[in-house]
Amino acid sequence: MKIKAFKGLRPKDGLAKDIASLPYDVVNFKQACKEAEGKPLSFMRVVRSELELDPNIDPYTQAVYDHAKENFEKLVKNGYLIREDAPSMYLYRQQMGSHSQTGIVATFSAQDYDADVIKKHEKTRKAKEDDRYNLTRTLRVNTGPVFLTVKDGTKLDEIVENKKDEDALFDFVADDGIRHSVWKISDPKLLNEIVEVFDKIPCAYVADGHHRSASNARCARDLAKENPNHSGDEDYNWFLSVCFPAGQLKILPYNRVVKDLAGRTPEEFLAELKKVCEVSKTSEKEPKSPTNVNMYLDGEWYALAFGSTDGLDAVESLDVSLLQNRVLSPLLGIGDPRTDERIDFVGGIKGVKELERLVDSGEFKVAFSMYPTTVEQLMAIADAGQIMPPKSTWFEPKLRSGLFVHTF
Repeated sequence: MKIKAFKGLRPKDGLAKDIASLPYDVVNFKQACKEAEGKPLSFMRVVRSELELDPNIDPYTQAVYDHAKENFEKLVKNGYLIREDAPSMYLYRQQMGSHSQTGIVATFSAQDYDADVIKKHEKTRKAKEDDRYNLTRTLRVNTGPVFLTVKDGTKLDEIVENKKDEDALFDFVADDGIRHSVWKISDPKLLNEIVEVFDKIPCAYVADGHHRSASNARCARDLAKENPNHSGDEDYNWFLSVCFPAGQLKILPYNRVVKDLAGRTPEEFLAELKKVCEVSKTSEKEPKSPTNVNMYLDGEWYALAFGSTDGLDAVESLDVSLLQNRVLSPLLGIGDPRTDERIDFVGGIKGVKELERLVDSGEFKVAFSMYPTTVEQLMAIADAGQIMPPKSTWFEPKLRSGLFVHTF
């Protein structure tokens, strides 16, 4: 696998917290506005620049990307983002409570992405991919890093541990309580050693950022076609990523809420449920093991046990698949959870209290508390060339945008 140091942009000393923002795709318009409120340097004004425009504007119009470019260029022109004086990589540590994870920040090969050396486990939606492609193409910038992981047992584990707090380039606690620490690596000898480590790693996996990686690779292909002197060494052949050892990652459940019971009363729905799984009342709100889902209905919690998954493949045996194929589709009529407006998804970071609130408010009729998908399941599905169901994984903490910027 090929990686490369890059001579990118980063926040001026003391401004990392002011510039860093959540990824574009974990906030809606209202949340993006709140994220940027009172923060004139926030990178949210680049990745979601429509927050500064007419609220009725189409977020996919070229005017949005042009405004993003204006905001980005202001950060550079005014010296808030500064150019490194030498090609660099970085170590990036995130700490959320007792959980800590550290990855290597570098640029990764778009050719490796196209050759499936960088493996995927999700389909992309055309509108979302086009959106990130148009932003990337307009700015000639990777505005947010792709979240990659590799299997444990490589020398990456040693690399990410080689740091001291007092040597950090950035070290701040974001408004959500997550600590972000960054160390710069610019010594040519060490950079070469890291490149050699990755040369021996057979593949990486996209953990989060399928639309970003797909749009970056697409941009690389198009720019190569348009360049009569294309050599393969151009910066557009590489895209910004953070790569973590798999054992450090934390996947939270991606829970489900449904607006109605397809015309059934709660009693009728429970009777139908008992035909497809074991159902029992419980005081537990989160399942303790795979093939189990907890359900909140009519003010009560229930445990749903789906039993053995013998004979099912890696995708069909996922808890989200068991729920979809045995409950959501046949009993509630939700055929495609990507497009059905009767279902919504709640990241595990919000906890089960959010599920109770949504149901108790009357906005939704039933909630399903899931057991988290494992990194091993994700890798097995990607290795088999299969696709995970939508909203199968919620990685936390989220990578920040604006701490590292790759231009081309």
